[in-house]
Amino acid sequence: MLAALAVLAAALAPLAATAQPARTAAEGRPLLLSAESVLLLDPEGRTLFAKNPEEERAPASLVKLMTLYLAFEDIEAGRAELDELVPVSRYAALTPRSRMGLRAGESVPLHVLLEGVAIASANDAATALAERLSGDEWSFVGRMNAKAQELELHATRFANPHGLPDPAQKSNARDLAQLIARLLHDHPASRPMLGGQTFVYRGRVYARHIPLFNDPLGVQALKTGFTQEAGYNLAVSAWRDGQQFIMIVLGSRTRTASFLDAKKLLKFGFVEAGLEAPPEPRRPKRPARTRRTTLTQ
Repeated sequence: MLAALAVLAAALAPLAATAQPARTAAEGRPLLLSAESVLLLDPEGRTLFAKNPEEERAPASLVKLMTLYLAFEDIEAGRAELDELVPVSRYAALTPRSRMGLRAGESVPLHVLLEGVAIASANDAATALAERLSGDEWSFVGRMNAKAQELELHATRFANPHGLPDPAQKSNARDLAQLIARLLHDHPASRPMLGGQTFVYRGRVYARHIPLFNDPLGVQALKTGFTQEAGYNLAVSAWRDGQQFIMIVLGSRTRTASFLDAKKLLKFGFVEAGLEAPPEPRRPKRPARTRRTTLTQ
């Protein structure tokens, strides 16, 4: 019997050695997040927190990060200009769901299409941009997948430039973190674009209301995404004391929950990196004392 137990203990020893303890928030409680998949990277690209980072997910509008990457690449190479007028095709104008309301036959400044993609997450703007840069949407998707391989996004496959549901379109938190990090590093002009909250076209103000921009968390670049299949997705870059943190949140059930998860993760990351003091541990509340009253008759 003792010999059998010894053999079992020897077999389990390697597993015990490689088991990773659950990460906890600085106050000693588990870091509970509602999202299906999350990843937080420190300024050196090391993982501070991960939950299912390699799980295959629908990226939704985080696809537009690659659309922006290729657009800024072409602008910097002189193949496109920010102020040039881009004709809008009927195909682009009819792209469904989140839209700027582009009209077939009109011409729109390229920088407005970029703002539409980055800030309004407009699908019609993404299609019009793709057609301008590659002639048609399908050729642009080919470029997207070629660039994904070049950037070593091996778990990612693009099927369109905007992120509308397609069974062939997939990614994971690890790849999307790499994508936004490379976009901001390789094309710094994308940073203020992804940090923008409003722009104006044809007298209409397009705005996005993102609570993370109003919190003192250093968020300067952010892209949202949502479909019924994907849930609510976020790609975020925050700077604290000149150091950049990258965060991906995928599959939250509500928009509010995605922002709450992001806020928890950033606070956790700043403490882990030594940029912020951990909060004071919570003390258990003492039960209220009750006064005794003596009744006299």
